[in-house]
Amino acid sequence: MQVLMLLLYTHTITTRLQYVVDFIGKELFDEAITITTDEAYFKTSKQPRLNYSAQAFSEKEFFLRSTHLLFETGIHPQRFECFEVNFYKAFFETRGDFPFDIFAASFYLLSRYEEYLPHAIDEYGRYAHINSLAHREHFLTQPLINYWLQSFKKALEFKFPELVFKQAQFKCLLTYDIDIAWSYLHKGWLRTAGGFYNSIRKGEWARVKDRWLVLRGKRKDPFDCFEWLDAWHLYCRMKPHFFFLAAKKTGRYDKNNSCNKKPFRDLVTYYANTWHLGAHPSWQSGDNTALLKEELEWLEVVGEKKITYSRQHYIRFSMPVTYRRLLEAGIEKDFSMGYPTINGFRASVCSPFYWYDLQKEQATSLMLYPFCFMDANSLFEQKQNPQQTYKELIQYYERVKGCKGVFIPIWHNFILGTDPASEGWRKMFELFMKETVYWDAYNDEG
Repeated sequence: MQVLMLLLYTHTITTRLQYVVDFIGKELFDEAITITTDEAYFKTSKQPRLNYSAQAFSEKEFFLRSTHLLFETGIHPQRFECFEVNFYKAFFETRGDFPFDIFAASFYLLSRYEEYLPHAIDEYGRYAHINSLAHREHFLTQPLINYWLQSFKKALEFKFPELVFKQAQFKCLLTYDIDIAWSYLHKGWLRTAGGFYNSIRKGEWARVKDRWLVLRGKRKDPFDCFEWLDAWHLYCRMKPHFFFLAAKKTGRYDKNNSCNKKPFRDLVTYYANTWHLGAHPSWQSGDNTALLKEELEWLEVVGEKKITYSRQHYIRFSMPVTYRRLLEAGIEKDFSMGYPTINGFRASVCSPFYWYDLQKEQATSLMLYPFCFMDANSLFEQKQNPQQTYKELIQYYERVKGCKGVFIPIWHNFILGTDPASEGWRKMFELFMKETVYWDAYNDEG
């Protein structure tokens, strides 16, 4: 039996249109949407037909009146008048069988169009979330594009009951950033002496005692929760991603353990052989492409495998420079698409998508995996306690699950360890793994 696929008509095929049609086609169907500019062919086709142009042809087609964005070149400030569709925000209002131009609106959010325009930066020089349309219109906490696609699917089903749609599956990808593997161990005598001095100067006698006991082997390092994490991953049948910071020289923002220390190399080797190993490009590498390549080469030598995953340290990236550098360095999948100052959906989506280089007007091979939750955001930026964070975490998890998207949280070993500064967070993580992740993994297997 021949499967009927969607045929899309447009007057001009642009790289922007092809990009967003490819994305939407991948989300909704097992086969790609076919695009044609042949009006006569379109009108006589027996396939379900979607007319994306300025003029409708017949009542038998699905008509979506196109707006300007996908047919122009260059980067220009856009005017928005947001309104509600099925209780969710939308923009680029139009007429036809759907109330807004879902192609143009999705492209605007996926391409991060607004990040190419002049904007304010935060104290670390990054794009500030308060500039975003999602923040201003209060949909930052929603995977808006996925909600739109659910409505779009229903509209297409109503018009074409014979269309066969993709059976999407929800996924949870656990990810960890290892900024500092150990709090006290394997730091070298100079950093260790400095640590003792700072604690004594501040009168932090409990920390002085803790450091001394750890160094003598009488107590476990407070950041060392690796065996504990491994046990949870085995219990929940999950294969996580670990991103290691491997700066050759420590700095204000790069405080990883020395790459020359054998225990650190052994830890990286172990995770390369056990789970997914990724790079956590240092703050310094953001200003020096050579450092990025050095860090990747070190990880590849120590891990004895090609490094194709990455996530920027401090989520420090800017369009389009950072992603171009990652592509040149051989990175295929990047997990940095999210905000370092607040939890939410930076690109308003919970599905992986290819990066579009807006300056070059070119779709790329770099796959972006967006995250919506980071423990450090909840703790340091949003000033939440573990109970508040757990509620927030479950809300994001359920929203993504409801869209059958990919839920990607970011965890840090120093927050999940036994340091008194993060008391309660370890138990919150255990509850999440035991009551949510485990059961979904179990049901998926069943």
